[in-house]
Amino acid sequence: MKTCELAKKCGGCKYQGMPYEKTLAIKQKKLKDLLGGFGKVLPILGMKEPYHYRNKVTAAFARLRNGTIVSGVYQEGTHRVINVDECLIEDALADQIICDIRGMLKSFKIKVYDEDSGYGLLRHVMVRRGFATGQVMVVLVLSSPILPSKNNFVKELRRLHPEITTVILNVNDKRTSMVLGERNITLYGKGYIEDVLCGLRFRISPTSFYQVNPVQTEMLYRTAIDFAGLKGKERVLDAYCGIGTIGMAAAADAGEVIGVELNQNAVRDAVNNAKHNGVKNITFYQEDAGRFMVQLAEQREHIDVVFMDPPRSGSDEAFLSSLVRLAPKRVVYISCNPETLARDLKFLCGKGYRMEKAQGVDMFGWTEHVECVVLLSRVKK
Repeated sequence: MKTCELAKKCGGCKYQGMPYEKTLAIKQKKLKDLLGGFGKVLPILGMKEPYHYRNKVTAAFARLRNGTIVSGVYQEGTHRVINVDECLIEDALADQIICDIRGMLKSFKIKVYDEDSGYGLLRHVMVRRGFATGQVMVVLVLSSPILPSKNNFVKELRRLHPEITTVILNVNDKRTSMVLGERNITLYGKGYIEDVLCGLRFRISPTSFYQVNPVQTEMLYRTAIDFAGLKGKERVLDAYCGIGTIGMAAAADAGEVIGVELNQNAVRDAVNNAKHNGVKNITFYQEDAGRFMVQLAEQREHIDVVFMDPPRSGSDEAFLSSLVRLAPKRVVYISCNPETLARDLKFLCGKGYRMEKAQGVDMFGWTEHVECVVLLSRVKK
């Protein structure tokens, strides 16, 4: 069992220091307590290797009073940066790249951003790695679009890490706690990386939502598709579809898939992903998912299965009401927050659905977070 000396300061790994099996038992109990009253809760699916699983690492930068530059995470409940050289749950290569960038700042005379004064250039560094492809993206989040000696900086970074396939300058010039700004300038490479998930190749840009644990994500999506019980002719709706991962993975077993997503960039990525993978039975719409389902219901469109993967806050009543109105035979609910899942289940189970089974998947080892897939069936009247 590995331990991290920063665990208590960082606050990310609440279950650090206990056997991994015990952390799974705690998460299983949480799911059973919250969801057991609705139906069957299956044993949680744990990780074979619960270390260095995060394929996306974001580091904040700060300058201490003595002039030392630090990079890492904010101490829990503060905006004070804790220096992190290596993290037990982050990709080891990503951590090394961030440390090396920190070491380059002095020779390139790059000042780090100061949140209080608003002065300085480098705010964050984000590294994303395709675990299946080995492709590496480095995003330099700057307060200005101008990086002095940018060509030499990229050249030196690639000398240290020839595995880097693209370097992007992201401009965040607002006084905000958001990491990324809206503008991206490609300094090297294609401006995106690719990764393989469920046999499909996905393009990932700096702002793309892509699950941070690809090994467990495959397990999560396979579980969701298995729960859907597709026989090859169903009409499937993928709500909150993001870059199209779940919908595309399900498309081979379905007659037709419709993906709905509000984020314009995600929809663009989804369309490209479907095209590059030759998935022809999927269509994407940029629309609010709840409103879209109401329109389908009003037009008396038939949907057999709905996949829904909402944010941590869960779904709102407007979305759930429109789902009930659309009345699919089966709903596969993928949740990253069991509390909001339980709240939404209470609503749906009072409106003609029943929970058949729930499956926990440990996506975030050593943390309190647990992902869950639930199958709901419409009760026959």
